[in-house]
Amino acid sequence: MGRDFSHITRRCERAVVTAYRELREAGTTDLAAFAACTALYRIHHPEASVDEARRLVAEWVDHHVIRGERVETIGCGCPD
Repeated sequence: MGRDFSHITRRCERAVVTAYRELREAGTTDLAAFAACTALYRIHHPEASVDEARRLVAEWVDHHVIRGERVETIGCGCPD
């Protein structure tokens, strides 16, 4: 798993991807890491529904962790 997060410009996206990677490296199961990251996203975006949070977390994990892409995602559209 790559460690260069400098290409992730949104703080919430970077926080989610970093948390997911660190939880998995610490031995947390995929499902538990995903659930924790969904909760983390909703802390950054309390207005988001659980379904929206799950969709974005899944997109970001797939994009940055599974596929190792370095281009930005469409993301959540937040200004940070």
